[in-house]
Order: sequence, then structure tokens, then C-alpha cells
Amino acid sequence: FSADGRVAASVTEDFEHAPHIRAGRVPALAAITHDNDGYAPQVAARSVAWTNEGFDVQGWLVGPRNIDAGKTYPMVVQVHGGPSAAVTPRYMSDGGGGSPLVGDLVKEGYFVFMPNPRGSYGQGAAFARANRRDFGGGDWRDILAGVDAAIAQAPVDGNRLGLMGHSYGGFMTMWGVTHSQRFKAAVAGAGIANWISYYGQNGIDQWMVPFFGATMYDDPAIYRAASPIESIRAARTPTLLYVGERDVECPPAQSFEFWHGLKAMGVPTTLLVYEGEGHALRKPEHHRDLRAREIGWFNKYLK
Repeated sequence: FSADGRVAASVTEDFEHAPHIRAGRVPALAAITHDNDGYAPQVAARSVAWTNEGFDVQGWLVGPRNIDAGKTYPMVVQVHGGPSAAVTPRYMSDGGGGSPLVGDLVKEGYFVFMPNPRGSYGQGAAFARANRRDFGGGDWRDILAGVDAAIAQAPVDGNRLGLMGHSYGGFMTMWGVTHSQRFKAAVAGAGIANWISYYGQNGIDQWMVPFFGATMYDDPAIYRAASPIESIRAARTPTLLYVGERDVECPPAQSFEFWHGLKAMGVPTTLLVYEGEGHALRKPEHHRDLRAREIGWFNKYLK
């Protein structure tokens, strides 16, 4: 914005349109660059809105641009990390773009649903605070309601649903497979299986206190109630787990704990530990390996 707030410039993009710069007097901004005009949309995307328990909730549904009439497609639900974050549209180019995995899943014939449940940014402070002392509660119910809304708007086979996420999304994936039989395959990256053991393992524990309302030592019950490992006996969904060897935010011990529980329950599972990696994978060869394994996992159980 200009000093007087009358003139602005912005970079604009969405799932279907490549970035360009817009500028001008507010609110009549116009495109001033056209370098990316020749890039065609690679996916079809839409905003999905629904209401749940008094909240207005939104998410993004991305799928193939060309679909066969009368055919239904598998859908993967991707839960964002954070939890204080949100999915925002980024152009998906043929070379990968905003989310290479999402783009590759669409090429494989999947729809991908990316919800922004309570606790996400973008709908006011009350909405962002609505998951306090309720991890895996209302946010999970928002996601399930969003899945219904997405299925109502697209040719999705409700019997071929996958679930995935990283960090807080990895926790939500672990939570989902221990609290629902709706998903036939899951991929949990750098998740949190046990908030009590996690409290003494991670290098960033102070972030939890505002969300849980107390330290784990003062109120262990609230931490235990949000721990997927407490419901591991209900798990049935084949689950691929991955984590960086040097992750201090969501340490490998959490993925090992969940993997051990799934093995004990006889649930198909694989654990990948990427050498030398932290919370986010950095090495291109690890990205390629993980993406191939994720797609292979979903293809095995959803196709």
C-alpha cells in the first residue's frame, strides 16, 4: 500500500492461474504483468463451504480438469499443519507448482480436499481460537462434515477416501485413523501420537500451553484425552508414517510410538525415517522418494 492507502500492488494467483502482479488505485487493481498468461490451468479447483456446530467452515477441492461422465473418483483429504495456519490457493504448474504432491495425485485421477477447520486462520480470532483445549474434537468434526460437503459437489467415491497431513496435520491423521473407519488409507508425516510423551521430547514445548490451557504436569488429563495412542485399539486403516531423523519439533519417537501401536494391532503400516532431515524434508532425492511412496500407498489401497 502507498502511505495514504489509496494505491496498492499485489501478487495474485490461485490453483488454476499463474502468479501476476496487479496494481492501481484501491479497489480497482489491474494486471500489470502478463509473463505467465500462457500457462494453462492444470487442475480444476473450487471453494467448498459448509456449516458445522454453528461455525462457517471453508476448504478447497482440487481435481482433474477432464472427468468421465458417470465415473466416480477416489479422494484424499489433506489436513494442514499448524494448527494456526490455513490452506491458501497457489498455482499448480505442470512442473509441480504450489504443491507437487497434490498435483501428482490429481494426475493419478484423485480429487484432493484441503479443509480449513476451526483453529485455522482467515475467519476471525474467535474461529482461530475455537480449537483451544479441543485438539481432535471440533476441528475433526469440521473435517468430517467438510468431506460430506465435498462429496456432494464432485463425483467422489465415498468408499475410496484417503487421509494425510504433516506436523499438526500428521497428528490429525493419526487421530483420524483411531477415531474413524471412513478412510481406507492414510499417510501421517511428523505426527504426534502421545501428547504426554511428546511434552518431554520436543524442543518447542511452550507453544502447547496456550492451546491446552496448562502444562502437561499441571493437567495431564487434557493432554491424554487428545492423544491418538489412547485409541490405538480402534485403528484399522493402513497407514504410512514418515519423519525426519533430526526433527526436534515432532521428534521421530512419536512416529515410532504410533508405528509400534499399529503393528501391535495388526494394521498394515510402514515407517520411513529420512536421514539427516529435520521437520521439513530438504533434499530433492528425499522429496522424490517420499512422493513416490505416498502415491504408491494410496494407489495400493484406493484403486
